[in-house]
Formats: sequence, structure tokens, C-alpha cells
Amino acid sequence: MDKKKADEDLLVVPEGWKDPGITKEDNPHGLLAESSFATLFPKYKEKYLQECWPLVKKVLADHNLKAELDLVEGSMTVSTTRKTWDPYIIIKARDLIKLLARSVPYEQAVRVLEDEVFCDIIKIGSLVRNKDRFVKRRQRLIGPNGSTLKAVELLTNCYVLVQGNTVSTLGSYRGIKEVRKIVIDTMKNVHPIYNIKTLMIKKELAKDPELKNENWERFLPKFKSKNISKRKQPKNKREKKPYTPFPPPQPESKIDKELETGEYFLKEPERKARKQAEKRAREHDNSEKRQKERAKAFIPPEEKPSDTKKAKTNNTSVDVDTLKKKIKQAQ
Repeated sequence: MDKKKADEDLLVVPEGWKDPGITKEDNPHGLLAESSFATLFPKYKEKYLQECWPLVKKVLADHNLKAELDLVEGSMTVSTTRKTWDPYIIIKARDLIKLLARSVPYEQAVRVLEDEVFCDIIKIGSLVRNKDRFVKRRQRLIGPNGSTLKAVELLTNCYVLVQGNTVSTLGSYRGIKEVRKIVIDTMKNVHPIYNIKTLMIKKELAKDPELKNENWERFLPKFKSKNISKRKQPKNKREKKPYTPFPPPQPESKIDKELETGEYFLKEPERKARKQAEKRAREHDNSEKRQKERAKAFIPPEEKPSDTKKAKTNNTSVDVDTLKKKIKQAQ
């Protein structure tokens, strides 16, 4: 039981603990094999890279790394040496040259060499097919005068740069994850203000020590899509018939119908006489219908019984006193 408790205590990371990192004393013999990474950069970045390249070489030399700038091919290369003691620094150096190629300024890109700083280059060019729609959504991510991007930077503690078809981010692992979610949601037509509101609430909840380790789902806003416009439905809907593997029956031809009635075997004069008889019968039926329609005009309408009898009120009762008064007045 005590052993289990001891194992649980080991698994919990103490608050404020930081990884001590690797030093030269941890790996005095250096690396046995050489590793190198190269990346291309656009033509318009050539002048800026020429100016800041001495600074890049100086920073990488502190970690015993080599850096080369090829202006003919338009590429940057970083490689390890025998004296390099940190095996992971080459990955950090690769991220540095990638960020420089994506127009991130040197002052920000050099931060990626730190242990607790990571980077992510999000490709947004293939997320939206329509060019005009892509430009509008990218502008929505930046916001008026870059206000939306600034709000994202403040809430995630990350540096964010929108350049062409990519978004470069630089910061902590958790912050980069949040930025990626905001960027992809924006490209999928979800306004960044929704994610910004959620981040603001999370930031306030994190300050409360009682709610720090609880589920925050009940506090977070739930935004419902208001796009309820549907495709115009047809007036007469056709019901889908159940699927059958057999083809529909072939419609009967004129000869089939004649065979069924026996008309096919009749001679030409008999066939004509039969058709004329059918025609006369139809004409007779139609004439009868017309005569009935005409006769309707001569049928008199039904008279409604009149209510002439009215109840007559007979007041036979006579007031004697009033009659006597009237006679006296008359005399």
C-alpha cells in the first residue's frame, strides 16, 4: 500500500517545476554522426537574411552548430558538429530557419532555441477552395488593424504571423494548440470571436483556486449555428420507390393489345366495321350527356316554404280602474 502511494507521488509533477535541461557535462563526448537540415526561402527574403545571417551564425555557434546561406540556390542549411552536446538542438535550429523563411523576424524566431518555446507553421492554403473566400477569411483572422490577431496573441501568450498561405506561431505547447484551433476554425467559417470569448472565460477560471481542477464545461458558452436556410423544396415531391433488382415490365405494343382483344385475327372490313360501331357508341353516349346538361336549365328550382304565419298577441285583460278615470276626465 505504501509502495502504491509512493508511485502516485512520483507521477504528480510539482507546481512550478521546470526541466533542468541538458548541459555540456551531461554529454562530454559529443555526437558521433552529423545531422543536417535545409530549407528554401523566397527571393524577396534574400536581403533581410543577408543582414541577419551573422547573428544567426553567432547564436548557433554557441550550441556548436554550423549554418550556411546559399543565395544561388536560395536555401539555408544547419548541421551538427563533433562538439555538439545537445542532440535535440538540431531540431530547434531547423525550426529557426523555417521561421526565418516564413518572414518571422529574427528577434522572434531566435526564441525557438529556448527549451520551453515551440513553433508551428499552419498551412491554410488548402483549407478553402475559393480564392476570394480564402482572402476574406484570412482577413477575418487578422481583424481590423490586426486587432483580432493581437487579442489571440495576448490570450495564448504566443507570437502569431499570417503570411501568404501559412500562419506561423511561436510560444508554449498549450498556446500553440489553441492558436491552431482558432486558425482552422476561422478557415472553416467559424468567427474567431467565439474562440476568443471561450479563452477569456478559461483564463478567468484558471485564476480561481477552487475551480482550477474542476470541469469547466458548464461555464463555457455554447454557440449554436444560426444558418437555418435550407434548399428550396419542390412542391410535388416524388416518393422514392423501393429498390428492385428486376427491370420494369415492357409496355404492351399495339399488336399485343390487338392480340389480347382478338382484333388482330379479324379481316380488314370486319375491323373497320368494329371501329365504326365503337365510334357510334361513343357518339351516342356523348350526345346523351349533352342532352342531360341542356335539360338541367328547364328544371324549376325547389321553392322554400314561406313563414307567413305569425303569432298574434291578444291582450284581453282590461284594467277597470284606469278605464273609469278616463271616462270621468272625458265627462
